Amino acid sequence: MGRAGIEAVLDLMDEAFRGRGIEESNESQSLLVNLASVPREAWRALPVGATRSIESIAMHVGSTKIMYDEYAFGDGRLQWSSPEVEPWPEGDARMEDVRAWLEDVQRRFVTHVAALADDAELDRMRLTNWGEHRPTRWIVAAMVTHDAYHAGEINHMRSLLGGEDRWRYIQLGLE
Repeated sequence: MGRAGIEAVLDLMDEAFRGRGIEESNESQSLLVNLASVPREAWRALPVGATRSIESIAMHVGSTKIMYDEYAFGDGRLQWSSPEVEPWPEGDARMEDVRAWLEDVQRRFVTHVAALADDAELDRMRLTNWGEHRPTRWIVAAMVTHDAYHAGEINHMRSLLGGEDRWRYIQLGLE
């Protein structure tokens, strides 16, 4: 059996997290591109009615990825609220530190997926942090969609906080 499936999921993981051509443009809807658009004053700010900041969402993304990785590929010993999973108390994380931490967390997860022997490994059942077993491909897909979901959430919060919560074609006068 080959590795075409593994290469495909690695590509999707990279797109959802980093985006293609991040150096050339900001057209990606990836997690890192959306985080890069967050001004410092929006990092901990809350839109009206919100209870989570962009800071808390970014830290949630990293913590969740650590837990999925730990139980699917590691010893399955880490717990929520441990320093390895949640390295900063809410309200105390610098944007630059969280972005570097997210890069490290992503690299760890990607390394484990890239080390799979062949595509049959994508069907192998692995432990989740809530005690159920799921196929490896399901775990990877959950992390891809998790990155994309929260990238959109961060984008929307940034737009609300910046007073720009409209469709781009409206902003360009193309209604």
